[in-house]
Amino acid sequence: MPITFTIDHATRTVEARFAGTLTLADVEEFCDAVVAQNALPYRKLIDGRTATGSYTDADVMALGARMAAYAMLGPRGALAVVPVSEAYVELVERLLNLAKDGRPARAFLSIDEARRWLAEQPDP
Repeated sequence: MPITFTIDHATRTVEARFAGTLTLADVEEFCDAVVAQNALPYRKLIDGRTATGSYTDADVMALGARMAAYAMLGPRGALAVVPVSEAYVELVERLLNLAKDGRPARAFLSIDEARRWLAEQPDP
């Protein structure tokens, strides 16, 4: 899987590194692991600085719908995503808009800025 991650229950954080070419199935597998480990309410940092995606519009819509459905499971923690380039910021923002889950969520071009912002976000 081109996604490696750590779920820290003590600090209530999830840090994930996306690398290589990702598919919808890769991201769904990651999401399933977060849900299975009861980490939806945790702050999440997605480091995608070395990743690209192989997505269709239907894939983006499906992932957005999945993220929106998580709202039914309870509160979700803030999400900071750092894509590989500015060109991918639009994709991340589109996905976050489709999810419409009400939690703080943003795309960043700097991992340090993403970490600072995430640390400032309250627990849900």
